[in-house]
Amino acid sequence: MAAAVGPEGLSRGFLVASRATAPLASALEFPRASPTHVGMKKLRFVLALCLAGLGTPALAVDPLYEPQLEHLSQLMGSLYFLTPLCQPGGKDWRIEMSELIASDNPDNDRRQRLAGAFNDGYQAYARLYRECTASAHTAMTRLITDAEKTARDIHAHYAE
Repeated sequence: MAAAVGPEGLSRGFLVASRATAPLASALEFPRASPTHVGMKKLRFVLALCLAGLGTPALAVDPLYEPQLEHLSQLMGSLYFLTPLCQPGGKDWRIEMSELIASDNPDNDRRQRLAGAFNDGYQAYARLYRECTASAHTAMTRLITDAEKTARDIHAHYAE
């Protein structure tokens, strides 16, 4: 028996067949789409996707070294926080970061991401340290080593 069957023999979107409605169910089957009909639907769908893409501006493609450059920016932000704590009068990493951004000449989106990575690095260590401890000094040494390695890798793989 079929419960909640409407006049078309459908219940919640499914074709319902029981002994009483078996002959009726075969008469209510949906017609099969021809291969030409299916092909036209696919073609219309692809054309609609293409036309929808025409109204949006093309996005700039990031350079291949972008992940490494963002990592380097984050390291420089961390060093910018730790250097005044552990080496007062040391290198100003914010100026170094400004020069790096200027030399790379990124578009506004990339510039924002690089600055955001720098700020993330700064904030990560600002939450942990208020004075130079042994672990802060060790972290700074490791950050400098990682930053040097990252900068060398970028230069070795992508410099013209």
